[in-house]
Amino acid sequence: MIDNKKIHDKLLKVVKTENIKVDEMLRDHLYTKLGGKADFFITPTTYEEIQNVVKLSNEENIPFTLLGNGSNLIIKDGGIRGIVINLKHLDDISTDGEILVAQSGARIIDASRRALAESLSGLEFACGIPGTVGGALYMNAGAYGGEIKDVLDYAYVVDKEGNLVKRLASELDLDYRTSNIPDNGDIVLEATFKLKPAEYQEIKAVMDDLTYKRESKQPLEFPSCGSVFKRPPGYFAGKLIQDSQLQGTNIGGAEVSTKHAGFIVNKDNATARDYISLIEHVQKTVKEKFDVELEREVRIIGEDLE
Repeated sequence: MIDNKKIHDKLLKVVKTENIKVDEMLRDHLYTKLGGKADFFITPTTYEEIQNVVKLSNEENIPFTLLGNGSNLIIKDGGIRGIVINLKHLDDISTDGEILVAQSGARIIDASRRALAESLSGLEFACGIPGTVGGALYMNAGAYGGEIKDVLDYAYVVDKEGNLVKRLASELDLDYRTSNIPDNGDIVLEATFKLKPAEYQEIKAVMDDLTYKRESKQPLEFPSCGSVFKRPPGYFAGKLIQDSQLQGTNIGGAEVSTKHAGFIVNKDNATARDYISLIEHVQKTVKEKFDVELEREVRIIGEDLE
């Protein structure tokens, strides 16, 4: 049993008071607008604070969970016990020649826009990805033929012992929508990308085209977690779902988008249970019709509501 008062007192010694919230509703921090409460919601402003929170969680045997900007995540209705860390205050982006350095709480979209401003090519694919830089590394985010592993040089992380460590891109096992960051228990602090000089207008034209494709095809008018499923080998998840005649199917307030079958939207005050049940229904139906296993791209964490 976690002694929340004791933990709160200890957190006050390592994190500024204004950056600690108790019983914070996590749905307010997720694109899906789903999820219960966090016991402690921490928004550190320095690398040292993050290290100290990790060390505290180890010493007191308290679970901690890293939360990006919640663009590829479902948190269950019962919320998350222990400490939830959000790095939204670590959002600096800088350039030096062909190198772009972005802190983990910065949006990867903003990193791509900074690259454009400096006439640097390589991050155009990220101009429509809604996640943070840290989240983009966590899952080797990609779109339209590009992915993080194409341009990442190295990252600084806090490891599970609370140490500050440099990880080369080659050490992260970056593959299709995956890395070894979660298995290692690392918290990404910042990423260094090696880009290439190019003409501003050429970069902008590519980004404008990708933005148009995203906005015209994706159901951005409703809360969602983005693309729910990974692409199965030899198929497209959205096409399989569409051919299974699942578009418009709903459970509670969650619905398979009529605009893009690869998306499930929170159309009417859905619960996380609604959303997860609909994901499972889609997986079961596609398996029955086409004998194809749809693997989730979205992460599901937290506890069910008792």
